[in-house]
Amino acid sequence: MAALVVVALLLPAAGLEAAHPAAVRGTGGAVSSAAPAATEAGLGILRAGGNAADAAVATALALAVVFPQAGNLGGGGFAVVRFGGEVNALDFRETAPAAASHDMYLDDDGEPRPKASLVGPLAAGVPGSPAGLFELHRKYGRLPWARVVAPAARLARDGFIVNTRLQRSLAASEELLQRFPETAAVWLPGGQPPSAGSVKKLPELAAILEAYGARGAPAITEGPVAAAVELAARRHGGVLRAADLEAYRPVWREPVRFSAYGWQVASMPLPSSGGIIIGETVGMLERLRWEKLPRFGADRSHLLTEVWRRAYADRFLLGDPRTSRASAAQLLAGHWLDVRTAEIRINKATDSERVRAWSRERAEESSETTHLSVMDGDGNAVALTTTLNRSFGCGLLVAGAGFLLNNEMDDFTTAPGHPNSFGLVQGEANSVGPGKRMLSSMSPTVAWSGKQVIVIGSPGGSKIPTATVQVLLNLIVDGDGLQAAVDRARIHHQWMPDLLYSERYAFSPETARALERRGHELRATNKVGEVSAVRGIVAGNMEAAQDPRGPGAAGVVRPAVY
Repeated sequence: MAALVVVALLLPAAGLEAAHPAAVRGTGGAVSSAAPAATEAGLGILRAGGNAADAAVATALALAVVFPQAGNLGGGGFAVVRFGGEVNALDFRETAPAAASHDMYLDDDGEPRPKASLVGPLAAGVPGSPAGLFELHRKYGRLPWARVVAPAARLARDGFIVNTRLQRSLAASEELLQRFPETAAVWLPGGQPPSAGSVKKLPELAAILEAYGARGAPAITEGPVAAAVELAARRHGGVLRAADLEAYRPVWREPVRFSAYGWQVASMPLPSSGGIIIGETVGMLERLRWEKLPRFGADRSHLLTEVWRRAYADRFLLGDPRTSRASAAQLLAGHWLDVRTAEIRINKATDSERVRAWSRERAEESSETTHLSVMDGDGNAVALTTTLNRSFGCGLLVAGAGFLLNNEMDDFTTAPGHPNSFGLVQGEANSVGPGKRMLSSMSPTVAWSGKQVIVIGSPGGSKIPTATVQVLLNLIVDGDGLQAAVDRARIHHQWMPDLLYSERYAFSPETARALERRGHELRATNKVGEVSAVRGIVAGNMEAAQDPRGPGAAGVVRPAVY
């Protein structure tokens, strides 16, 4: 039986279901990603005998073709994997080029230069995706590498249907993309983005993917492609060099591990703050007996906000693992969670200006992204989040290679105390330095209890951890079905700015008024994340869900018969 793919929003293609479907259920493996073609690429690899690592790489590479806003060969990301009894975390985050310096984005007065860390190749970190995806397959993959890359190469060569989201994203970013002739020639032919429903072919990217399938990471990180990256950077004032790409190495790290409401959870460690924020969130909520409070009342939303206020304050001290001023062990220690919990008052919001970050004395005892979730028929799981940072990264496409470069350098503290493009105020621990990995919020997460496994994550910059943990809580605390857990309206707070963001329908009018009386300043937001989730349930059955906030797709290898 062919794989079933259910799309999160109504799209102009035959046979696809409408918004808010039930989770797709079946056996043999499941994939959830931000694009139907990418989900189908992953499912095809599972049908061909591949495992979760093979399918995750195939899905990620397909996203590099059909979802250029975030899918990439010119960016980086993270993956959390659970294979058998082994849990591991792969860091393929971008790094600062060797020529990067602490004050490279400041003017003579020490103030940030407008858009210097956002537009053009000076904003680009060293891409980690080519080496990172290759390494994920090397360690855990089953099928030959070329077979795993082939679906993405075929999409680029033969073409794919431009969906409404891509067309609108290109139109919204037209000013950025027009700045670089190389980019405009590919994505704004004739000065206009391709129309929704048209077929887009990317022959240069297809050739690079075919070489990547034949030779692995060196096909991109060395030789003519690396030279093309350097040429593009030099031409537009960047410091990225071919030697940076060749020197780049992904790193396997110990995941952030914690228990939550009877579940074991593994999430991403530094240089991502995501796992720490999720761990602090559930640790404080358990101490506050949050699960005992009325589900949709003001008390739960108030406590979530207060918990996040403190977790994001602690984020101020985080950065590259080599220079971070606090660690996961320190921030998830029982005593520190007790200290944080004791600060919270049930009837009054705390002024964020009064919330200090972790300190050793107090703790002593006395950014556009995309996520995919995959599970194979053996229960192996991969949660993988990858990014260019903002939509279409720095805007520069590498001529002859067909991929865009990231603008991840903005995730550093380009000027301590100044907010970045996501409004995050960060500290010196995350300052720019050659070879350093910039702090992230990406939160690929795997949770398990008995025979159940949840694979989850989201895009959304600073909103990634809060989106991810809310869906996780819907599942493990309140027992939602998978699609219902993903669909529910969400909220967000990140310490600074001191605002409680809420999606439409997140609060009843009565709840909103109660939160305002406690001192919260409410602000509407279009969406908090875009979650992709897979859950394995008893007897080898599994289900997949994709967020209706975007045009993604979820599918299983062998659909259940109802």
